[in-house]
Amino acid sequence: MPEPIEVPSVDLGRVLVIIPTYNELQSLPIILGRVRMSVPNAEILIVDDSSPDGTGELADNLSAADRHIHVMHRLSKDGLGAAYLSGFAWGLQQGFDVIVEMDADGSHQPEQLPQLLEALVNADLVLGSRWVDGGGTENWSRGREILSRGGNTYTRVMLGIDINDATGGYRVFRAETLRNLDLAEVSSQGYCFQVDLAWRASQRGMVIKEVPITFVEREVGTSKMSRRIVTEALWRVTVWGAERRLNQFKEFIFAGRKGT
Repeated sequence: MPEPIEVPSVDLGRVLVIIPTYNELQSLPIILGRVRMSVPNAEILIVDDSSPDGTGELADNLSAADRHIHVMHRLSKDGLGAAYLSGFAWGLQQGFDVIVEMDADGSHQPEQLPQLLEALVNADLVLGSRWVDGGGTENWSRGREILSRGGNTYTRVMLGIDINDATGGYRVFRAETLRNLDLAEVSSQGYCFQVDLAWRASQRGMVIKEVPITFVEREVGTSKMSRRIVTEALWRVTVWGAERRLNQFKEFIFAGRKGT
């Protein structure tokens, strides 16, 4: 297990780490222990989508033994986006100042979280980025890397955003940032959910910083990535990009008429 990275301590207020789970019985105790070691004062919300393998029951037991750990049980598996939206709503209602997205499988290394929190001092949203200098992946196939890099390049071009890793899911939000993103209108899932929130923040002129991380492919359990998730992201980014270009064209025409 990596050692926690020493960075200057910052006071950002109350920090909540949201960890969605579905069949993460093996990985959950490990990731919770690493989070508690890396950011001892943070609290954790496990959002479990009725895992049939007993993850929800394990989460309850871990919560009973540690006051920093909370559990939300959802009745069905509605997807990553819906799980995070439920967690965001709970965190905002409970008065947390900072809300973190993190996977349960160890792909997002908790030891790197202090760096992301440090960067939030001068930002509204911090993205853990695989595709900036110093970032990267471990145990990925060449094909998966090409897919991720290509998808992020396509997203930058279509949406006109200066973000190298808009599909990544290791993120730190200020509470006020989430309040200003019109979360009630978000219905996207998977990678598309991550793009959606980053794009909304960019459109509102928020300060977005990318911090290099190393994404480690999970060693236990089953990946939740599917062709449907990738297809949804590609389709929605294409639609959003087309709408953006159409709006730009309309503004250009309107400006031309106004000048005549």
